[in-house]
Amino acid sequence: MRIILYTGKGGVGKTSVAAATAVKCAKEGKKTLVISTDPAHSLGDSLDMKLTNEPVEAAANLWAHEIDTIHEVEEGWGKVQSYLTELFTSKAVKDITTQELTVFPGMEDLLSLLRILKYYKEDFYDVIIIDCAPTGETLALLSFPEMLRWWMEKLFPLKKKAVKVVGPIAQSITKIPMPSGQVLEEIDRMYYQLDEMKQIFSERDTTSIRVVVNPEKMVIKEAQRSFTYLNLYDFNIDAVVINRVIPDEVTDTYFQSWKDIQKKYKKDIKESFSPIPIYNAPLFEKEVVGMTMLDRMGKEVFKEEDPIEIKYKGRAQKIISDGDGYMMEIEMPFVQKNELSLNQKGDELIIKIGNIKRNITLPRTLLDYSIYKAKFENEKLRIYFGGGQNE
Repeated sequence: MRIILYTGKGGVGKTSVAAATAVKCAKEGKKTLVISTDPAHSLGDSLDMKLTNEPVEAAANLWAHEIDTIHEVEEGWGKVQSYLTELFTSKAVKDITTQELTVFPGMEDLLSLLRILKYYKEDFYDVIIIDCAPTGETLALLSFPEMLRWWMEKLFPLKKKAVKVVGPIAQSITKIPMPSGQVLEEIDRMYYQLDEMKQIFSERDTTSIRVVVNPEKMVIKEAQRSFTYLNLYDFNIDAVVINRVIPDEVTDTYFQSWKDIQKKYKKDIKESFSPIPIYNAPLFEKEVVGMTMLDRMGKEVFKEEDPIEIKYKGRAQKIISDGDGYMMEIEMPFVQKNELSLNQKGDELIIKIGNIKRNITLPRTLLDYSIYKAKFENEKLRIYFGGGQNE
């Protein structure tokens, strides 16, 4: 089975690209499920049909699903939420604000992905395509398992046996409610599912992430930043899709300045994300809604290629801890050392190879550090960051 996640800044058209990919997969005979985890669902609008919290057959080999996050929270977090509400209100007035505090930021999206784990384990579909929430929420979502584990270890440090033995005594003394066996079982189940999900999402032969961008400055900046973060978590980004590119056949003088701007930003995108493959989706003469237009978009983006094929498996860049600082490693095939130059400007790392320039937006983790050393060997550029603000 293949899992493909589409992410990007809000409004770039990732839902259309995800749906178009799904339609092309289904047309090629693969049992395809396309899922929206974005709370502001637009997948049904894109397919021009009503969707529910269960997969709906949209066409031959194609199923679509808009996940109801409220339902997923109740199903997967209900017992824990009830306990936390009781815990937080043991000496306070119970109100809706406290209930809302028991659902941690990103919890809805996380539980949505656990539904995807269920579909993966059932092994009915050949490919699952996920229309994710906008970039920032997707990044929070993908890093959420580690954060949730930290929360759970702080909130529920006791083992079941300890709770069973000392719980009644502790509760009589402190008047603080202790978690029941059912609550702890739900947490254990969550732990297990988180580990499974993390392994599946990290499996580069199964899962890949595709970033959708428009040829616009602000969109590209956010995509660059998300690209760095996704590499930081070692997820496989196998393609970038540039959406709403004005076709060459449009010759109206009104669009000429826009075409010039797009040409410049398309070059920037290629420089920023190389060697990740770049695909183009044109700006169509009408909105991309319904099967006919989605089929057309899928053909325009992937041509004769298999849409679920892994387009890239290498790690374009990675960041690892190195003593008191960090080391960033970037693949640089076919480059001579004397062609390279390196500079840091604010939150950007600027690498020049001859006349080619690549701008890498640094994650906030590195913003308090400066470059103190760089090495180029075995076609890899290694950049060492140190000298944090507290040193």
